[in-house]
Formats: sequence, C-alpha cells, structure tokens
Amino acid sequence: MKKYMSILVLVCIIALTTGCGAQKTDKVTDNINDKIKATAVLDWTPNTNHTGLYVALSKGYFEDEGLDVTIVQPQEGTAEQIVAAGSAQFGISYQEAVTFARAENIPIVSIAAVIQHNTSGFASLAEKGITSPKDFENKKYGGWGSPVEEATLRYLMEQEGADPSKLNILTTGDADFFQVSTTGEVDFAWIFEGWTGIEAKLRGIELNYIELRKLSDIFDYYTPVIITSEKMIEENNEVVRKFMRAVEKGYRFCIEKPEEAAEILLENVPELDRELVMESQKYLAEKYQEDAEYWGMQKQEVWERYMLWLYENGFIDEKIDVSKAFTNEFLNRK
Repeated sequence: MKKYMSILVLVCIIALTTGCGAQKTDKVTDNINDKIKATAVLDWTPNTNHTGLYVALSKGYFEDEGLDVTIVQPQEGTAEQIVAAGSAQFGISYQEAVTFARAENIPIVSIAAVIQHNTSGFASLAEKGITSPKDFENKKYGGWGSPVEEATLRYLMEQEGADPSKLNILTTGDADFFQVSTTGEVDFAWIFEGWTGIEAKLRGIELNYIELRKLSDIFDYYTPVIITSEKMIEENNEVVRKFMRAVEKGYRFCIEKPEEAAEILLENVPELDRELVMESQKYLAEKYQEDAEYWGMQKQEVWERYMLWLYENGFIDEKIDVSKAFTNEFLNRK
C-alpha cells in the first residue's frame, strides 16, 4: 500500500521543503475572474474516497466560495510531499503519513477525516481458511514490504499467541489482489473493504475478511484525511475555511445521495468501473460520518493511540504533539 512508503517519502519531503523540489506556489493568487486558485492533490488514482471533492467541483460549491479549484493526481512524489513543498494547497493523505511528517518537523496538518473509521483489513480467498491473525502462521502475505506493515502483522499475531516468524511476507506492490490470490502467489493481503471488498462481491468471489479496526483500537486510525500546511492556515486561513465549507457540502451530498454522487465521480473519471463505483459509493455513504458528531471530526485519542504505537515500535524517534497534527477548526460542528 502506497501509504506505507512514508519513511522513505519523508526524506523526499525534507528535500522538497528545503528548496530542491517543485516550485512553491502556496501563496494563493487571484485570476482575472477574481476567483482564488487552489490545487487539491489526490493520494492515488481517483476513487470513491475522493467523491466529495468532485461533487464540490461539479456542483459549483467551490465556485460559490469564490475558489477556482483544480484536482490533480500526483505525477511525482506524494500528496504529503507536494503539500509540504507548497505546490498544492490541499491534499489527501493518511494519519500515519501526517504523523511521520510531524515527527520530522514537516508542518502539514490534517483538517478532516474523510472516513470516520479505518475500513481496511486482511482479505483472503475463503478456501484458505484464514479467519484470524492466528491463521497467518505458515501463510504468504503480499504487500508493500514496509516496516510498518510488518510490525502491524507481528503485533496482531503476537496478540493471538501466533508466531510471526512463521509468516512469509512477500513484496507484491500494487499487484492485483485477485490475480495474486487465485494464482497462489499469496494467501492474503491488506485491502480496503470499500473497493476491493466490493469488487469481490460483484465478481462473486467469496472472501474471508478480517477488519483491522475490530482487532485493536490502535489500528482504527483515520485513513484517508484531508491535509494542508501550517503556512496555509497561518497566511490564508479564510481560503482554508472556504475550501472546507465546499468540501464538507460535497461529502454531505455523498452521504445523502450516494448514487447521484457516484454519477458525478463517473462523469469526471469515466474510465472507472461503473458498477464498482456505484456499489462502493453506497457502502461509503454510511462510513463517511458513521458514529461521529459531524463529518470530518477527528479525536485526539485516535491520533494519540497510533502515535504512541509508532513510537513504542521505533518508527518515530520522539513522541509528537498530536494537537498540532490535526484540527477540527475548519469543520461545521453542528
């Protein structure tokens, strides 16, 4: 999973923020129509996690706020790098990537949780009989090969009395889950239920799925989140406020009208699988806010819990002040 490349990524972030990367454009500018230009960079290819942004764009919510927003995919580097370097004002990221960045004094800030709970987990073909981390013994796991990924698997297996040394971890990168599973290359992998899990149902493939959030509160972190930089908040606070008002309306629309929202995503990204987008959007409509008091809300204990786990497992050298890593300041708390 792309997000687990974070440690290596931070080296690049530092390089970019010290001047050898992309041209900085974090000072927003007005165009001839007096709209304030802003760029939002995605974390990956467009998918239903991003629908709220596309709704805000297509329904004119950004325009209503006086913004001229462009949504882009990262061509080089990651959303964290690009926002930290000032080449985009906003981005889609993950709690762990923000934590790594803050630990390296990279001033990016999470300003909303797109989905309230972690909807990822471990999936395997049903015939593999993998129903708990205890069953990971003597199995082949396919992933990105990152240290955090390995530590997570080790922690979960140890919690259930399994021996992590008996797990064979393979690096499969972004290989298709169904292909590597059906060929026997791997026994299980880390997937997002709202995409690959939905795809499995549509294809009639029976999976065993282990929800990460149900294994431990530690791993019920925010993924994905919307980020900006401290500099944007300090120098263009009203722009951040305008952007988030529009984005929040976009995600409210996704919650209330998932099928219409899916159509908007498909209009913007017609190469996506129509049936998958439609079903994924209906699944996420219940997940965006779920049990939170309002969409986008982030809790300090969620940030604190995962940060401490990263610290105790040696992924960050010092504990960070999580109150600086996120804010609910720009959300409608009604």
